[in-house]
Amino acid sequence: MRRTQVAIIGGGPAGLLLSHLLHRHGIDSVVIERQTKAYVLKRIRAGVLEFGSVQVLRDSGAGERMDREGHAHDGSWIIWQDRDPFLIDTKTHTGKPMWSHGQTAITEELYRIRERDGGRIVEEAENVQLHDLTTPAPKVTYERGGAAVTLECDFIAGCDGFHGVSRQSIPKSVLRIFERAYPFGWLGIMSETPPVGDVIYARHERGFALASLRNPVLSRYYIQCSLDTRIEDWPDDKFWDELKRRFPDDIGAKIVTGPSIEKSIAPLRSFVAEPMRYGRLFLAGDAAHIVPPTGAKGLNLAISDVFYLQRAFAAHFLKGDDRYLENYSDMALRRVWASERFSWWLTKLLHVFPDDDAFETRVKLSEFDHLLRSNHAAAMVAEQYAGLPFES
Repeated sequence: MRRTQVAIIGGGPAGLLLSHLLHRHGIDSVVIERQTKAYVLKRIRAGVLEFGSVQVLRDSGAGERMDREGHAHDGSWIIWQDRDPFLIDTKTHTGKPMWSHGQTAITEELYRIRERDGGRIVEEAENVQLHDLTTPAPKVTYERGGAAVTLECDFIAGCDGFHGVSRQSIPKSVLRIFERAYPFGWLGIMSETPPVGDVIYARHERGFALASLRNPVLSRYYIQCSLDTRIEDWPDDKFWDELKRRFPDDIGAKIVTGPSIEKSIAPLRSFVAEPMRYGRLFLAGDAAHIVPPTGAKGLNLAISDVFYLQRAFAAHFLKGDDRYLENYSDMALRRVWASERFSWWLTKLLHVFPDDDAFETRVKLSEFDHLLRSNHAAAMVAEQYAGLPFES
C-alpha cells in the first residue's frame, strides 16, 4: 500500500470510475476515502445521464446494471404554467437519447467491479494530506486505525468533492474561484412509487418543481424552497400537496404518492476553480466545479473529467506522451464552462427569484415562447442538454 502510480483521493463515482478505467489500462491506483463505503452509498445524487456518459460506462464494462435497470428517454419536458408543454428533444435534434439511472446505483456497481478486480480502496482515512505536488514524487499521508501511512505515487487525482482536501492543497495565489450562489434551494424526496413519466420540469408562479425517476418503482421529486426551509416543517402530505399544485392538473393527478424514504434540502450554487491542475495534482468532478442541478450536468461533468484524465494517464504511462496531461485543465474547463452557462441559464429561466419584477417575469415568458416557436432555439437547447462531444 506504500506505492502506486496514481493516488486517487475520494471514493465516490468519479474516483471509483477513474480507478476502474486505469485498471483496464494496466495502471495501478489506490483510492483513499475518508468515509465508509456504507456512508458513500447513502448519498442521494443525480440520476440523468448524457449519452456520452452512458457510452463511457458501457465501453468500460461498467454499464450492464445501467442497461438493465435504467430508462432511456428522448429528452425532458418543460411545463410552463398556462403554456403548451415543451420537449427538450435530444433524440430528434442530436440523435442521442438521455438515460435515467441513479448515481447511487452507479457507485454500487463501481464498488462491485473494483472489489471483483482486486482494486485497492482505503476507507476511513483520516487527516489526509497531499505533499510535494510540484515535484516528480508527490506523496499522500493519512491515518487509519491509529497508524500513520505514507503513500508514494507519480500523480494524485483529486476526486474528493467540494469540501475535500485536494482543491484546498493548491495555493490560494494559484487558484482562481468563480462562484454564484442562488437565493433558494431544492427540497427533494425519494419515494418507492411509480414515476409520473419521463423527466418533467415545471415552472409555476409558486416556484419550480421537478419530477424525475431512478427506476420503474423509484421516483425522485423536487420543489423550489427558500434557504431557511426546515425539513421538519415539511411532512410528506404537505410536500405532495405543494408538488401537485405546481404541475398542471392532468400531470398532478398522475403523481403516485407514498411515504418518503429520503428527504433533503440542497442549496443551489455555481462554482468553478481554475486551473484543474497544479503540478502532479489533477482535480476532477465536484472538487473543481459545482453546477445547479437544473441542467443535470454534475455527474456528467465528473464522468467527462475522468474520461479526459484516464486518457492522459494512459498516454503518459503507456506511450510516454504528456500532451493530454499538459492540456487536461484547459480541455476539461471548456466543457465545464459550457455546462455552467447552460445550467445557469436554465436555472434562471425556470425558477422564481425573489427580486423578479413584472418586467423580468415577462422576459422569461417571452424566452419560453421563443423555444415553442423556433426550431433553431429548440435545437440549441437540446444540443447542450444532451451534452457536447468529448474533445479528441
